[in-house]
Order: sequence, then C-alpha cells, then structure tokens
Amino acid sequence: MPYPPDLAPSYDYLLVGGGAAGLSLAYYLAQEPRLAHKRVLLIEPEPKDQNDRTWSYWADEPSPFDELAAGEWHNIAFRSPGFTRVLNLGKYRYRTVRGLDFYQFVHGALAARPAQFTVVRGRVTSLENTGVGVRARTEAGQELTAHFAFDSRPPAIAPNPTKYRYLLQHFLGWEIETTRDVFDPTVVEFMDFRGEQQHEARFMYMLPFGPRRALVEYTLFSAKMLPKSEYEAQLLDYLQNTLKLSPADYRITATEVGAIPMTDHPLPTGVGAHIINLGTRAGRAKPSTGYAFRRIQAQSVRLVAALAATGLPPRDPTGDRWQFRLFDTLLLDIMQRQGETTRDIFRQLFERNPVERIFRFLDEKTSWADNLRVMNSVAPGPFMRSIGYVLRGRPGQRKA
Repeated sequence: MPYPPDLAPSYDYLLVGGGAAGLSLAYYLAQEPRLAHKRVLLIEPEPKDQNDRTWSYWADEPSPFDELAAGEWHNIAFRSPGFTRVLNLGKYRYRTVRGLDFYQFVHGALAARPAQFTVVRGRVTSLENTGVGVRARTEAGQELTAHFAFDSRPPAIAPNPTKYRYLLQHFLGWEIETTRDVFDPTVVEFMDFRGEQQHEARFMYMLPFGPRRALVEYTLFSAKMLPKSEYEAQLLDYLQNTLKLSPADYRITATEVGAIPMTDHPLPTGVGAHIINLGTRAGRAKPSTGYAFRRIQAQSVRLVAALAATGLPPRDPTGDRWQFRLFDTLLLDIMQRQGETTRDIFRQLFERNPVERIFRFLDEKTSWADNLRVMNSVAPGPFMRSIGYVLRGRPGQRKA
C-alpha cells in the first residue's frame, strides 16, 4: 500500500556504513533487476580510498568477487609439533581480496546506477524505528528516513564475562619481498603452530604471492593484545629461524594489523521491524575462527533474495543454525580456559578429517552425521568440561 506523501520515507533502503558488509549488500542490490527501481542511500563515515585491510576466504563455488583476488591457492599447509601435512583443497579454493580493490569494484558498480544509488559521507549517531520505517540522524545534524535500514556499524557490547566469553583474533603481519626464491606460491601456510603457545593459541600464517613475495602474520586467539614489539619479535624469529632469512635478504613493503572480536555474546540480527544488522554487528565474524567475508556474502544474498521476492527482509536474516553456535561456544570456552590445547584440537581435526569436511563444518554446511564425525575426531575431555560450564550457564576460567 503506498504511503501518504507526508509520511513516505525519502529512501527505500538506508545502508549505514560502507565496509565489507555495507558494500556487499549494496553490490547485490545493484545486481538484482527486480530492485532496480528502489532508492538506496549509502552513508560512509570516511572515503574508502586506502588499502586498509584484506579478506581471505575459502569457497567451493564462484562468487562475484573472485576476479578481484590478489591470490588463489589449491593447497594449504597445517603444521604442529610432530605433525605436518600439505593438503589439496579438492573443489575448494582459498583466496584473498585486498580492501582497496573491493571498494573500487563496488563503488564502480554503484556509480553505474546513479538513479538508484546515492553515496554520502557522514556518521550516523542514532537510528530508530518509526511507524512506517526508520529515522536516522547524523553527526552533522541531518535527519534521514527510509523504509528499511541495514546497519553495519561496529556492535556496542556491554560485556558480561560471568555469562559469555570474550576473546580476540589479533595479529601483526608484514608483506615482504626477498632477494631470492623462498616461498612456494602454490601453498598457503594456513596454521603453523610449531612456536611456543604460552598458554594461548598462537600460530604463524603466510600467504605466498610469488616465490619472492608473501604476507607473513603472527596470529593469536586470546583475551588481550600484545605490545607491538612482541609481535615483531615473533615475526623476526620466524623469518630468521624458519625461513632462514637474514635482514639483508628481505624488505618489508606493507604492514597489516588487526583485532577481530571472537565472542558468544548474543548479537541481534536486527532492531524492531525495520532495522537489520549486518557484518560484525550481526555476528558475521565466526566466533571460533574470526573469518567473516563469506558469511557476509551469504547474508547479503539471503537479504536481497527476500527483498526481491516479497518486498520484506527474511524473518531470519542470517539462517544460522543453533548447533554451530554451540560448537563455537565450546571452542571459545576451551580457548579461554586452556588456550594452548587449541593447537591439539586443530591438529586432530586436520589429521583425522578430509579437508573438505573441515571447511564444510566451518562453513556450517555439514549434516548431523558429519558433525558427529568431526566431533568424534577430537579428544572429548576438553569439550566435555566446556559442556559442563555451558550447562551451568557460566564460562570456564583458567586455573592459576
């Protein structure tokens, strides 16, 4: 039913934030012919003109962003004390996309549809449901209205550590160029757990872009970040003692640093009838791994399909399955109680399962039968203790 002229929202869709989540949804909206008549406003806090991050993902089917990939690999390596294996990914491919390439690609697609998309700079300070849609206010004092708003601002969480678990995936990485061939460009060093764990989950991660160029990262799953010097010391140790590089053998061309929340704190998929959350605000960073890019794409596809078919967002904007939320909570609990055992859990997963099953499990696409196979492949003790804490409604804590 049409709105009365004095009540009609100014836009059909308001996209709050232009990071991976907001821009992914904008792209899929732009590609859907049934929504070509919709008016879309994208509000970005700052211009997306820097290569401020990269996103890596695995996939067993094509996606619109594959052509942007700065690298694509058919093999990954898992390494821990006493176990090393290079695994062919079968039908999967592992890819990485640079932020600037993604931003430019999507903004190009939006610029080709000027009648449909309006992009403005601004920071939304409040977002509320009204009787006919949403009202947004910006830092500059603007008031904007739309039928639906899709909010990808970082979540505002009031931590409750007596009930939920709060960790970070944090890392420092160097992109380096070497003076001689060092890297196997066909194999991603997915997890190298051979270093000291120090009561936490700590590993090296490496993306080789060629025989003489790679991104090397020191990554941790833990509650607190480290001083910068500690990440750097571990990277220098890896370059010197594992890759056998002297300072004269390489130069650092770029640095990547980040911290991704890993929590089972409930993150709502929306607020009221007209505000739908996206990205980390909707829990798209998988709590047990920190990977988010493909989960963001899946939510975008789900939203656009429903909007095109019914004019409304789906009742369940994410399609998440409860059992995988439980699996994530159990692993987070183990990481929080006894982070160093994470290395053994991942070793057992990669030693006792086909890699395609592991990726399907992490993608939350496995059957109940495969879920049982995965859970039976790891030592039950740590998980049984965490189940006990879950049943008691409180997180496990490391004992002194």
